[in-house]
Amino acid sequence: MRGAFFIVGPTAVGKSELAADVARERGAEIISADAFQIYRGLDLLTAKPGAVTLAKAPHHLIKTMSILDEMNAEKFRKLALQAISEVHSRGKLAIVVGGSGLYIKALTHGLSATPGSDPTTRAKLSKLSLGQLGLRLAKLDPETARKIDMKNRRRVQRALEICLLTGKPASQQRTEWSTGGTPAAIGVFVFRDREDLYQRINRRVEAMFEAGVIEEVRATGATSETASKMIGLREICDLLKGKMSMLQCAAAIQQATCRYAKRQLTWFRRQTSFQPLNLSLLTHNEARISLLAKMSGVLAGND
Repeated sequence: MRGAFFIVGPTAVGKSELAADVARERGAEIISADAFQIYRGLDLLTAKPGAVTLAKAPHHLIKTMSILDEMNAEKFRKLALQAISEVHSRGKLAIVVGGSGLYIKALTHGLSATPGSDPTTRAKLSKLSLGQLGLRLAKLDPETARKIDMKNRRRVQRALEICLLTGKPASQQRTEWSTGGTPAAIGVFVFRDREDLYQRINRRVEAMFEAGVIEEVRATGATSETASKMIGLREICDLLKGKMSMLQCAAAIQQATCRYAKRQLTWFRRQTSFQPLNLSLLTHNEARISLLAKMSGVLAGND
């Protein structure tokens, strides 16, 4: 993807601060590829970059969607491509920064055409229980049934809807990434040693509670089904209902975030060919210099 550079990696690794410093030095603009930071509200829970970080370079696709809106990879791809085009029109480099693997791959590889929603089919499926939907999906597409969260009604129903509308398993279509003229993506995969990353996650969650995340969630009304999947939202709602203590809530969020980070690490190692950069071995300034060098090298090679 000419004119765009990717900085990807797991949550809490330090992407936002590092990317902002690099963007400021390069005169570049940042395109966020975070599935939840795109929403307005719940800034603490989603660990949005602070005002100091945001002021270092123009940022796009942060706080741009209502928390009531549904999001998916196709919507993100359209928004990101538009933002990148606008950055290019100003003669600047776009730096795509994020940890949402499917969003990143949708942007680097494109997406195959998938059927839209069919009101009649959706109405019929909405009358079925989650168990009934799951049984039908397992029969039509056992691979998807094994991989997705079968307790997530939206995902189960959508996978089944795709099967019924196309006559093909959703799992088969999920792997049909478009390659129609999409240039090879270039970028860096930043990571940390596991214990270092987990300690950063634990500290981030502690800081989140100290900053008032409970009140932030308490003040939030309804959310879209997509937004409701934010890590920590369900746990804090349970805390507010008296179902767990604050210590139990924080520990649950830390554990869930560490599991998510582990999945992200696996995804990026398998799904991308970006150059790796271990931030545990470097100071922030050393990482900035190293990243700028890598960026200059790959961009020069793609001119």
